[in-house]
Amino acid sequence: MSQPVQLVILIATLPGRGRDQIAAFERLAPLVRAEPGCLQYDLHQVGGDPDRFVLIERWSSQAALAAHDATPHMVEADAASPSFRAGPAEVIHLVAQPVA
Repeated sequence: MSQPVQLVILIATLPGRGRDQIAAFERLAPLVRAEPGCLQYDLHQVGGDPDRFVLIERWSSQAALAAHDATPHMVEADAASPSFRAGPAEVIHLVAQPVA
C-alpha cells in the first residue's frame, strides 16, 4: 500500500512581489485541490515578511504527486514563477516517524 506524501515548500519572492505569489496561488489552488490524490494544498505567508511563504502539500501517494507535477497547469505555473520568485523553491519531503 502506498504511503501519503507530505511536502513543505519554502518560497521567497523578489522584493515587493509577494502579492504576485498570492495571486498565482489563488488561480492555481482550485485546480490542484481538484486533482485526484490531493489531500492538502495550502499557502501561508511568513509573519512579518510579505515576500516569504510556506506551501504545505499532502498527496495520497507518490504516483498522485508525480501526476500533479505533470499537469498542464503546474507546468505553466512553474514556467511563470521565475518572473516573481527570488529563486527556486526549497522542497522538503517529510517522513512520518512511528509513535513509540
